[in-house]
Amino acid sequence: MDTVEELNGTYFYAGKSNLSAAELLFMIFCENTASQFGKGVADFGAVVALVSGRNNLWTRAKPINATKGTSYASKVARAVFKKTKFPFGISLPTWLGGYTPWTAKCIMVRNIAPFAGRSIPLIGELILATDVSTITYRTIRDYNIIARSSDKIW
Repeated sequence: MDTVEELNGTYFYAGKSNLSAAELLFMIFCENTASQFGKGVADFGAVVALVSGRNNLWTRAKPINATKGTSYASKVARAVFKKTKFPFGISLPTWLGGYTPWTAKCIMVRNIAPFAGRSIPLIGELILATDVSTITYRTIRDYNIIARSSDKIW
């Protein structure tokens, strides 16, 4: 953070003067976003995981109600694990049908390949959701430290 002052009912932050409360919040948000995504590899990996999970590759004919296409993650997982099953007949949950909880449905699988191929995008979603919640928390925390009591959030 840079020098912070209050001048005539406006704020001075990061070299910018005459900032309103909303502009101050936006500046703090941008600063926290840049610092969070500046950490590198985890965020890049999350984006790669999400993109690799998109089912935009053509595949064989499927039943009528099946999701069309397949993903890069699924193709690679099937190439690596082939038809290998979990030991002891264990079935694990995996998600089908979309990136939102409203369009996804949970099914149990015994093969490692579909479990791994469908779990990779979920890991990316979890990393990005963690980033968003961290940015939001830090932004509100930093803003409330700086802002006048009448401008504070919560």
